[in-house]
Amino acid sequence: MAKTERYYGTGRRKKSIARVYLVPGKGDVTINKRTMDDYFGMETLKVIVRQPLAATNTADKFDVLVNVRGGGTTGQAGAIRHGIARALLQADAEYRPALKKAGYLTRDPRMKERKKYGLKAARRAPQFSKR
Repeated sequence: MAKTERYYGTGRRKKSIARVYLVPGKGDVTINKRTMDDYFGMETLKVIVRQPLAATNTADKFDVLVNVRGGGTTGQAGAIRHGIARALLQADAEYRPALKKAGYLTRDPRMKERKKYGLKAARRAPQFSKR
């Protein structure tokens, strides 16, 4: 029994963490044991997930298996994109220039700003009234 090749990449964005496995296949994307169409409602999020595969022309070469948790849908889509890009590097180092140029290998450092004391949120001040 031969072990099939699996390529792994971890993607992160905001509070989301995605564990991505690339398996040779026909291009199916499974997120938390659900199809991508079932998991993401918005079409833009599906496009974000497919971007690294489109940039390297590997959309029909790999099946993508994803476990993602934390954050919201947009953060999860960004984390999956980051994870797919990292897994593609393990599959073939020749993809690096295309992925790097498109910016898919860079971890987005933007995080939620912390709430400060005396304020209602990070920058939202209490309502002010003269009288």
